[in-house]
Amino acid sequence: MEATNQSALLIVEDEPASLNLLASYFTAENYIVYKASSSNQAEKLFSEKAIDIILMDIKIPGRTGLELTREFRSRSGVGIILVTQKNDDIDKIVGLELGADDYVTKPYNPRELTVRVRNLLERVKYRSNPGNSNFGDVKTAQFGDWTLFTGKRVLRNEAGDEARLTEGEFQLISTLMQYAGTVLNRDQIMNHMKHRDWFPTDRTIDVMIARIRKKLGDDRTNPKYINTAHGTGYIFVADVVYC
Repeated sequence: MEATNQSALLIVEDEPASLNLLASYFTAENYIVYKASSSNQAEKLFSEKAIDIILMDIKIPGRTGLELTREFRSRSGVGIILVTQKNDDIDKIVGLELGADDYVTKPYNPRELTVRVRNLLERVKYRSNPGNSNFGDVKTAQFGDWTLFTGKRVLRNEAGDEARLTEGEFQLISTLMQYAGTVLNRDQIMNHMKHRDWFPTDRTIDVMIARIRKKLGDDRTNPKYINTAHGTGYIFVADVVYC
């Protein structure tokens, strides 16, 4: 039997009709499809199978889709598309901040889902190549008490404490570090957050900055790493050493 290059899709949906319909649709599109109707099933399949893309309803039994997004993103660069209700704007924003790549709202068009999954697969392949990050071939970036391991998206301080970054947080801090010493406004930052179908807003940038500062233990009133240029944007103020 010839080896195939099929991509694997995990569908997390608690409505049996929707779950089976989506599974049959993507199976017909030549995907390997795994089905989960609860968070427990999703976690088990994620641990046991090689998954490329997760299509996940936010409201599922057990842990929510948002909680799973945070966990899966901390462990993997898997592509994550959230399924939300039409008016759940807060869930959409929070999901993207936690590391989801995209979202769709119910009711959705299966053809649109196919396009979104295919586009996300290309982005996942792109970002899995270390040479395509903002740091190029750089493996670590050191600043202050911290070292950023670019391949793992992990920050580690001199005491050995670690903090994992979501893909959005990694793109944001890598952009600021790349232009260390230069004030970047929010539009410039957003333009550098590449290969996404969603568009970050001023609010998502500010929230992610707050999350990164918390992980770094950086006091916004007396920052050592990320300073606020009031009325403009942000500036990375620490010296960076690349290895």
